[in-house]
Amino acid sequence: MSTIETRLAELHVTIQSPGAPAGSYVPAVRTGNLVFLSGQIPKVGGQMLASGAVPSKVSVEKAQECARACVVNALAVLKAELGDLDRIRRIVRVGVFVCSDPGFTDQPKVGNGASDFLVSVFGERGKHARAAVGSVALPLGAPVEVEMIVEVE
Repeated sequence: MSTIETRLAELHVTIQSPGAPAGSYVPAVRTGNLVFLSGQIPKVGGQMLASGAVPSKVSVEKAQECARACVVNALAVLKAELGDLDRIRRIVRVGVFVCSDPGFTDQPKVGNGASDFLVSVFGERGKHARAAVGSVALPLGAPVEVEMIVEVE
């Protein structure tokens, strides 16, 4: 088991096979030593973890959990692409999209669900640049979608 997968096991996280894309795109594109990951939604076991806008339908805390689940799904895509998560050198950038009610401005708090998890898994290599933005709607009713750019060996 890789060092990263050992760390994930310590956090009680299991990486599953990635789900199929929901449209005409690929889950990851590698160019040189960068992998650009398509947006991931918070599906766990094939089911959406939550649905709807933050905070009227989904609490900030639940949205943070969803952001973490999005990252777990992104790691599944990376594992399928790379074969070994230990090939990840650095998380470069994370984009967090939050389905937000009008007037909601705590998208960065939701994004922390993704960012804090990445740092807990990768340590210094998990620190990244980030954008956390509000959206009127996200695919399949997701409250959160996360995309990433990752540097790899």
